[in-house]
Amino acid sequence: MTIPLALYIHIPWCVQKCPYCDFNSHQLKGSIPESEYIANVLADLSADLPLITHQNEVREISSIFIGGGTPSLLSIDGMVKLLDGVKERVPVHPKAEITMEANPGTVEAAKFVGFTQAGVNRISIGIQSFQAKHLQALGRIHNSEQSHNAIQYARDLPLRSFNTDLMHGLPQQNLDNALDDLHQAIAHQPPHLSWYQLTIEPNTLFYSKPPKLPTDDILWDIQIKGQEILQAQGYQQYEISAYARKGHQCQHNLNYWRFGDYLGIGCGAHGKITNLSDFSIVRTEKVKHPKGYMDLTKPYLYKCTQVVDEDLAFEFFMNRFRLVEKCPIDSFQSHTGRALNMAENVILDTLANKGLLDISPKHWQVTDLGRRYLNTLLEEFA
Repeated sequence: MTIPLALYIHIPWCVQKCPYCDFNSHQLKGSIPESEYIANVLADLSADLPLITHQNEVREISSIFIGGGTPSLLSIDGMVKLLDGVKERVPVHPKAEITMEANPGTVEAAKFVGFTQAGVNRISIGIQSFQAKHLQALGRIHNSEQSHNAIQYARDLPLRSFNTDLMHGLPQQNLDNALDDLHQAIAHQPPHLSWYQLTIEPNTLFYSKPPKLPTDDILWDIQIKGQEILQAQGYQQYEISAYARKGHQCQHNLNYWRFGDYLGIGCGAHGKITNLSDFSIVRTEKVKHPKGYMDLTKPYLYKCTQVVDEDLAFEFFMNRFRLVEKCPIDSFQSHTGRALNMAENVILDTLANKGLLDISPKHWQVTDLGRRYLNTLLEEFA
């Protein structure tokens, strides 16, 4: 079996840093050094080619995801140079899904058209909320009108799909607020909807100055009633926080959660690459700060760590058990090069006995209870 390979490209700048964000993003001061940065990203890709070369052939890219930061800050010409440069260096499947994240406050109709002409065929729009008080609390630069306009722009384009990104469990949010956001998003009939709970992460402003969040009871009501609404509107949950109409699951993220490979290029990007000759797996991380990343006297690669054998089961199931779909039992060996050992099988049996996991002769599948307590489930492998 050939393990699919995706490409992640990181654009690190934002107009301003959101207080909940723990991604590698940097507040923009002046204009983006676009030409210089794109040249470095493409050089970074060239430097990584040995990692994705097997039997003297560069492996084919199955999907591309341009994340951030705020990729929609790039110009149309910049996006053309970036994607053309990628295709000059690596083979990209002719039907590859190419996703770009967009902030509603940084796009207009003509720019969306230009991005699609550059090769983008899927857009993920970071709405978070349609309500002014919640957008202000989250530090977002857009307003509700811009969100609705951005979604309409996406609907009018010849895209393969698009996603609206919503958060719940926001400061001072109640059940009605959360469900109103969901109803407003669904009214646009997006093919894909990401709907996830705000979590407070280290190294964020919210971590040092925690806001008042809804109680656990309110959070649970939001989750249950929101899922009921999504299902009634034809959205199927296929991952912890991802819902899609039939045929519109995000292929890039599916590959990630199925323990496929992904090459990460750009400032602070992470990657996971399997050596197809011996099934050794490395995780890569690029230099985090844009200034250091574009320092031509230093390598782009900040860290390259091999996944040790005793961590394989945890790493595999940490990803695979986020998905609702059944997991073929033989996929562990096909993605890691080895069978489960006795201790790992005992853990799986224990999870089944607790009602967290269903086991059949050919599949594993996390139960509804298991998804509710997914962190507890995964701690068994840690």
